[in-house]
Amino acid sequence: MGETFGRVAADDDAALDAVLTAAIGGDETAFADLWRALQPAVLRYLQVVVGAAAEDVASETWLQAARDLSTFTGGWTAFRVWLFRIARHRGMDELRRAGRRRETPSDLLPGGVPVPDVAADVLEKSGTDWALGLIATLPPDQAEAVMLRVVAGLGVAQVAQVLGKRPGAVRVASMRGLRRLGRHPEVRARATPDGARPDEV
Repeated sequence: MGETFGRVAADDDAALDAVLTAAIGGDETAFADLWRALQPAVLRYLQVVVGAAAEDVASETWLQAARDLSTFTGGWTAFRVWLFRIARHRGMDELRRAGRRRETPSDLLPGGVPVPDVAADVLEKSGTDWALGLIATLPPDQAEAVMLRVVAGLGVAQVAQVLGKRPGAVRVASMRGLRRLGRHPEVRARATPDGARPDEV
């Protein structure tokens, strides 16, 4: 059963089409329903793409979506593609801006890894945080393909539209990313019973 937001289930495409139509017509409550439906997936995607800047970039994404929604044409599926394209473009803009900024040595660990937020360290990491962290270690094309296919739930053709790539390239990137994740020592350790080494199972 799909997650519910407002009074509509996240897997009820007909109802979501109606909510989208109302939002395009200027209904603020309907736009809030769209936000509730897609913000978690947008945020998880951006956590992999831009890391700590994900919330700011997600806000920029929704601001642009709100500004441009009246010009959007299409149904729920097309809207998801459109929104993730905006998120990707805003994410790439953020990466370019971050690349131009000077980082102080105290902001980075060896190898250019950002220093973890102290508050985040205090909170116990969830399984989602763990998974997002692993996906973020993939090459960028693989990480994006995995996030959009598995986490955002987009089809191959839709991911290809978001990324501006051919469907075959998306299939290859997601397959390679999933294989790489499957070989990751932390994934293998979690998949084995009570401390047995993967080659003993």
